[in-house]
Amino acid sequence: MDSKDGAVPRMRHLSIRTARQSDPTGGSAGEEEVDGGRGGAVKEGRRLEGERRGEEEPVSPGGRLFHQRGFDCYIVAIMGCAKPIDVGVVKSGLEKTLVRHPRFCSIPVVLDETGGTKSRWVPAKVVVDDHIVIPDLADPRRIATSPDQLVEDYIASLTCIPMDHSRPLWELHVLNFPTSDAAAVAVLRLHHSLGDGTSLMSLFLACTRKASDPDSLPTVPSHYSRRPPASKRLHAGAFALLLWLWAFLILAWNTLVDVVWFTATSIFLKDTPTPLMGSQGLENRPKRIVHRSVSLDDIKDVKNAMHCTINDVLVGVTSAGLSRYLSRRNEQNANDDDKKKKEKELPSNIRLRSTLLVNIRPSPGIHALAELMEGRDGGTKWGNLIGYIILPLDIFNHKDPLDYVRRGKAIADRKKNSLEAIFTYKSAELIIKCLGIKAAAKLCHRMLTHTTLAFSNMAGPVEEIEFFGHPLVYLAPSVYGHPQALTIHFQSYMNTMKMVLAVDDKVISDPHQLLDDLAESLRIIRDAIPDRP
Repeated sequence: MDSKDGAVPRMRHLSIRTARQSDPTGGSAGEEEVDGGRGGAVKEGRRLEGERRGEEEPVSPGGRLFHQRGFDCYIVAIMGCAKPIDVGVVKSGLEKTLVRHPRFCSIPVVLDETGGTKSRWVPAKVVVDDHIVIPDLADPRRIATSPDQLVEDYIASLTCIPMDHSRPLWELHVLNFPTSDAAAVAVLRLHHSLGDGTSLMSLFLACTRKASDPDSLPTVPSHYSRRPPASKRLHAGAFALLLWLWAFLILAWNTLVDVVWFTATSIFLKDTPTPLMGSQGLENRPKRIVHRSVSLDDIKDVKNAMHCTINDVLVGVTSAGLSRYLSRRNEQNANDDDKKKKEKELPSNIRLRSTLLVNIRPSPGIHALAELMEGRDGGTKWGNLIGYIILPLDIFNHKDPLDYVRRGKAIADRKKNSLEAIFTYKSAELIIKCLGIKAAAKLCHRMLTHTTLAFSNMAGPVEEIEFFGHPLVYLAPSVYGHPQALTIHFQSYMNTMKMVLAVDDKVISDPHQLLDDLAESLRIIRDAIPDRP
């Protein structure tokens, strides 16, 4: 990638070399390459075949999918710390927690078995020092002059470097210098085959503790469905039966429509070309990850005023922010002759959709995962049991800013009454069995290239937490490796909401402007709330 001087790190402990990394023995990086691909893992797996077979687990279909060419996905979690990072303390903490999880002490390998080859998680020895990376940055002057840009460039350079598949697929990068909003930054990089985003976030939180009570696990908001008492349900009689039949018909109809739209998208139906759409092969290009904090209280104010959920508000804010951004790009691209006509006007028929990964199995709680890492496994389920949802976004310049939230709520409510995620998971499972993993990967790749962006939202701790004694100022997770030029992630933590963008900067060269548009859209929507006594 094209980077400023000093942006590409010289790493210690990272056994994958690129053309820009110097060889400590004096030779060039190209003279002796370490096999960081899956070929080394296959050889290692065949060497380990027959050893500790009782502890091996099959790789889930979703996990196998994330190892396919064009779909090699990684999750990164950027952590801002309130004090410099003590690497020795963090290492000791990892050895007592994360390393004890089965996925973090295993490697995915292909084993020769009766009936063909099978992908399995094989236990491997973990040397924590090999997974902690302390970069040797080339230009220390940049630490003093532009530390935020240096962190951003460093993380962008990580997206170009594959992991070494001969050891467990996780790394912790430590950037021990102050930035504008943290005393130090740690970057946890995980391969997506280790688990879905929600489960991995729960696992990470199980490694943390409350800052106010170092012996207690964090408190994360939970959503419970409220059901009427059994006596009221029994007395409802025929009216309840009619309601149930009506709800079933709506669910069946919505699922059928979603299945048709999903199938059409996988085959031929593409989003309207916009400045946010990527091109062929962008999954192999570096991604720039930027983030911005906004007030969670502002989002809650909108939620309470509109009688909706936080996710509904975020869908509305995303639609408003993207509409604002595309209006500006439309104005910039307009010719002088028709600039007045096109100024801040958007076509009314823009098809712009996002994809959401949905965990179709309830995520294990942080208490259950903490017990698992302590060696008390209570039957905790793990794996990539995920389906896709295609979420249309309202791209239009509404006169009333609250219309974005109203449309977001309508879209979200419609998707809640559908089994689209279960259908996509089961159909992918069937395709893998009948046609193989490559056919399933090609189908998913085609579906993603026909949509514009990926979208996700996660609830985080409501109080300050510590990562092995290091108080966290912010938490900013994201993902890369999929064939979309834009990923928008919302992560709550204490009284803030972190907006995180992962972009291909050859497509979206001004990601900070897009963050500005999202933040400004939230402010406009918040100010549009009618005054209440």
